Amino acid sequence: MPPARPLAVLFDLDGTLVDSIALLLASMNHTFEGRPVRPTDAEWIEGLGTPLPTQLTPFVESEEDRERLVQRYRAFQQQRHDSLMAKYDGVAETLALLDERGHPMGIVTSKGNAMMDRGLRFIGADGYMKTAIGYDSCKVHKPDPFPVRLALEQLGYAPEEAVFVGDSPHDIKSGNAAGVTSIAALWGPFTRESLEPYEPAHFLATITDLPALLERIAGGG
Repeated sequence: MPPARPLAVLFDLDGTLVDSIALLLASMNHTFEGRPVRPTDAEWIEGLGTPLPTQLTPFVESEEDRERLVQRYRAFQQQRHDSLMAKYDGVAETLALLDERGHPMGIVTSKGNAMMDRGLRFIGADGYMKTAIGYDSCKVHKPDPFPVRLALEQLGYAPEEAVFVGDSPHDIKSGNAAGVTSIAALWGPFTRESLEPYEPAHFLATITDLPALLERIAGGG
């Protein structure tokens, strides 16, 4: 038997590799300013990980209204991106170590591709990603398993050879349905208690613990 190759590592973006929560909430509050029906911050966070049009749908009057809000949200996000984004400690170092150890990495996010690419550049992660699946990459999105499977196909990896690290229930549901090992990131906006019902295979307190966890998973632990 040939030796097993390093596990593929897929990541969600917002709340996992980049701290964009302040930006996302500010974008939402700007978008709904002056409107009588709007989400609370908690409701908006609950929907993170799904596409923007999906998040907006319960609060709009029509498809045309939704499209206007999409454009308003994205324009604000583009304008304030770098000033409201923040970096999580340990991300850059961890990605460098995983790359050094030969783990192919990829992104699976519901964010539009242009903003996905901008977020990756913001944290210096764009050079590490062998595949990047965003909203514009496919027509079916998390929590469906399709975007995870698409990323694996582009990497040339089977589900049993891969993990998916994400902070939201939608990430865990997508990863579990795709057959990969799902890892719940606890440094994002979701608590362990809120993620436990979705049955991730592992919980991770900090991204710097990921390399050791991957070693345990590869070893059957």
